[in-house]
Amino acid sequence: MPAAHTVTTPPRERPGRPGRPGRRTALGALSLAAVCALLPTAAPAAGAQATPEDHCAARAQLRVPGAALQRADCLEELTTAGTVASGHTDPADFAGLTPRDLPTPSGVPGIQIDGYFPDSSTTNTNHGWNHDAQFVIRLPDHWNGGLVVSGTPGNREQYANDRAISDWVLARGYAYAATDKGNTGLAFYRDGRRPGDAIAEWNTRLTQLTRAARAVVAQRYHRPPARTIATGISNGGYLVRWQMENHPELYDGGVDWEGTLWRADGPNLLTFLPSALRAYPVYAAGGPGAADALKAMHRAGYPAGSEFLWPYHEQVYWDLTQRVYREELDPGFDGATEAGTPFCASGTPGCDADYSYATRPEQVHRAVGRIALTGRIGKPLITLQGTLDVLLPIGRDSDVYARMVHDAGRGALLRYYRIEDGTHTDSLVDVFPDRLRPMVPCHRAAFTALERWLGGGGPPPADHTVRRPAGADPATLLADCPLDRTGSSG
Repeated sequence: MPAAHTVTTPPRERPGRPGRPGRRTALGALSLAAVCALLPTAAPAAGAQATPEDHCAARAQLRVPGAALQRADCLEELTTAGTVASGHTDPADFAGLTPRDLPTPSGVPGIQIDGYFPDSSTTNTNHGWNHDAQFVIRLPDHWNGGLVVSGTPGNREQYANDRAISDWVLARGYAYAATDKGNTGLAFYRDGRRPGDAIAEWNTRLTQLTRAARAVVAQRYHRPPARTIATGISNGGYLVRWQMENHPELYDGGVDWEGTLWRADGPNLLTFLPSALRAYPVYAAGGPGAADALKAMHRAGYPAGSEFLWPYHEQVYWDLTQRVYREELDPGFDGATEAGTPFCASGTPGCDADYSYATRPEQVHRAVGRIALTGRIGKPLITLQGTLDVLLPIGRDSDVYARMVHDAGRGALLRYYRIEDGTHTDSLVDVFPDRLRPMVPCHRAAFTALERWLGGGGPPPADHTVRRPAGADPATLLADCPLDRTGSSG
């Protein structure tokens, strides 16, 4: 791959912001600014193909409003077909999020801008910057007039959606922008002064990036985006919901892929994960208590038929997720210990298996309330989630959020699809190809349905469960996800 041509804008001075005081750790190690004036840059009209000289010349004049540092590169390939080799992505950011055989599109030249906004936290090490609030903006030569913005799943960095989302939307001609949400890694909860600050910053950072990216698109193509769509996975899906509720003026619509639900009165992560931490070990051990423990798991929201996924989630997700998010929202639960004791047995002092959100002090519920969702969306939204999601059980997450939207009188703006046999992480489809279906083609089907909806082609099918076709092989499931394949209503 030829070397990229780079233009770097140096950082400006930025004010510091103290973080939350540190405490003793017991965390186990695990594997716009307003739109600016248009600049007289050489840029192709929508649908036109620029020469390399055109886009290399234009990049020197692009400015990301509010950025403390930016670096603009002229690339022959903006998708992971080229960015992995050229160093313009980090495969570790997206590891495990997509099926092994997901095709990679190519043939998308353009400009990539990497940089960061002023921030005082330093968990993101990409580019050797050791600076959070990092972003990536990709501007294809062949532009369709639209912009897609995203925040990352989990506590990953800004390239996490590159395989699942960026590659595909770039190949369709969209400009693309993503943020690391302002803090990353397992100890993200150390950012901020008050409980809930780190998660609240995620929402602020996506708003900030959306405004800045819209301005950069206007600079590059001589007109603002005709359509701006927010989309994301898991925590990124939560951001889509929050943006549709709080900043609908910035977007035309959104696609929420298994977004995390936060509600001050529950359900939320802290109401169902402790049940799994208590009941699963008893169930796994067998013996006289196993049957009752199985019933407790089902009551907590983990669906019957998902039992084959529980051992992996017990080892990788449940314990860690409960401890770090509880530390972010309720650091006082375990006193001076930071993020609890990994895999502690019920009955151990300060053990997250015995955490009871309902009985925690009012300030804990207020902290969750600061990041809570309301269902009062202001633009069209498509939500999808797998019926075998056992990190965020569908009955405690998207089923509830869909009811919230309808209860708020915004049901006409929502389409909700329950994806039969989908789970939270698509890499597990490679392990259980006969029992799971990938979510990524369903996300793409939902995205194209939203495009038609926004373009006046009529609303998508009504809310329903999208059935897995009987006898379908993995290649068929990876190729398509017809949203009109109905089952029982969700």
